[in-house]
Amino acid sequence: MPGQSQWPGQHLGRGPARWLGRATRRAGKQGAHPKDRPVVNGPGHLRQGRILNAQVWDSHYDVVVVGSGAGAMAGAFAAGARGLKTVVVEKTELLGGASAYAGASCWLPGTQVQERAGVADSVAEARTYLASILGQEENGRREAFLAAAGELVEFLESDPAIEFYWTAFPDYFPGPGRQDTGRSMMPVDLPREDIGDLAALVRPRVESDRYGQPHPDGPLTAGQALIGRLLLAMQRTGNATILTGTGMTGLITEDGKVTGIEVESADGTRRLGASSGVLLGAGGFEANPALREEFGTPGAARWSMAPRGANTGTAIRAAVEAGAAVDLMDEAWWCPGALQPSGGAAFTLGFRGGIMVDAAGKRFANESLPYDRMGRIMAQDAETRIPSWIIFDSRFGGQLPAIMRPDNTTPAEHLAAGTWVQADTLEELAGRTDLDPQALAATVARFNGFARTGVDEDFHRGEDPYDLFFAVPGEGPNPALVQLSEPPYFAARVVLSDLGTKGGVRTDNNARVLTQAGEPLPGLYAVGNTSASFSRRAYPGPGIPLGSAMVFAFRAVAEMAGAPLPDRLESSVHSG
Repeated sequence: MPGQSQWPGQHLGRGPARWLGRATRRAGKQGAHPKDRPVVNGPGHLRQGRILNAQVWDSHYDVVVVGSGAGAMAGAFAAGARGLKTVVVEKTELLGGASAYAGASCWLPGTQVQERAGVADSVAEARTYLASILGQEENGRREAFLAAAGELVEFLESDPAIEFYWTAFPDYFPGPGRQDTGRSMMPVDLPREDIGDLAALVRPRVESDRYGQPHPDGPLTAGQALIGRLLLAMQRTGNATILTGTGMTGLITEDGKVTGIEVESADGTRRLGASSGVLLGAGGFEANPALREEFGTPGAARWSMAPRGANTGTAIRAAVEAGAAVDLMDEAWWCPGALQPSGGAAFTLGFRGGIMVDAAGKRFANESLPYDRMGRIMAQDAETRIPSWIIFDSRFGGQLPAIMRPDNTTPAEHLAAGTWVQADTLEELAGRTDLDPQALAATVARFNGFARTGVDEDFHRGEDPYDLFFAVPGEGPNPALVQLSEPPYFAARVVLSDLGTKGGVRTDNNARVLTQAGEPLPGLYAVGNTSASFSRRAYPGPGIPLGSAMVFAFRAVAEMAGAPLPDRLESSVHSG
């Protein structure tokens, strides 16, 4: 059964894992709680809790890492590899957070992985591409990301537990410096015999996890492979401890410096000291309805892809209480979400057919756009586009012509729940979806004309390499344009989902958390969705969230160790 008693705090030493009793060995007498202090910095729901000051520790480490997604785990591995005594604190019973659900593309330009694959890529080209999308905003952090990406990959792959391969997946925007075949990499599948019993610590894929199931038989893949490989690499350092079922409740400060955290578990309250720094990598706040409402973050917590019980903004709140500034709190990594009978949503991408229409029965975008770009267009007119409908016909065997994650629900279950409807004619379909029948018929007729000519005169679907990436060649001249002409017809309800919020605490080039005055808050670092993304209001390519989280965690640990990485790299060693 899951719970603190099954997966206690675990020390990962060299060789086979050693299971300890619950990690409650006291370093000294438990300190008394200080009185609550009023918080003067930070808005609304972030002003909760207390800033703690204490000098009595239950356990003491060089580095305390909060969270266990890709950024947190990469930081913990980097710290352990530098000989720093490190603890990972995870409030749920499983490691990986939303990273474990991910396809695990990592957008890391100009590295040895591209070089091995014979892909011509460079830091200079990636710089040009990012500048074409983002302008000069966040130029410093962008340069810091590019400067460290290659070194990060070289460091990760120096451990036998970690291996990546390049995979074709186009960058998400047209423009100079773009790679039409992509510059992302993925972790090699992790054989179950290589990870052994540690696999039970890794959060299963979303299709299993959301239904309370363990990993299916076979190797760990995608996000589970990434987390599993980072976990194995941590084990090899001999310097890492993992505490699951342990949630951070506050940061501890001494003379203006963050020196540790307070945590709660089934064993009670403890204080964990950090002599080198605290790294927050605990995800965003997408599962917190109150924070979403306060900051006007579109969508809904129930439609997000956050793992259950995770990503409620605890780490962001704690940082604000300690004096951190926040930014981009209305932002997320958006995506269309196919509504599920449960009331949740499934991340939907890779359309091979069908069209998407609004409440007026009209198309409003190129349905083959990258998911974040499509999500943003939905959010621009929420009143008429949330929900929308995906209209498709029977040429796909009654299946949605797209990828859904999770994909556990059958068409029959959708039809029974009313999240999908079916009809023999478009007029009947319109009646069952409350769409204007004449508008829907006209929309389908116009689109079918585009499918015959191969040119989408309205939204240019099929003209970009990304549009064609998931398309299946058929009878028409443009594989991204597939006629709707084979009854019965279907309509699937679509809402605005997200892969996580991307607003959080402001950070500098080395992931140091910044105050409202723009000064580093000593001892505190943040990465991933706990921090405000350097990509601002754009999603440049597949794997930017994971890649940037790991890079900035790597930079944070280097800074903690007194060996900060350069802020700019003029050229890439691995240029293809």
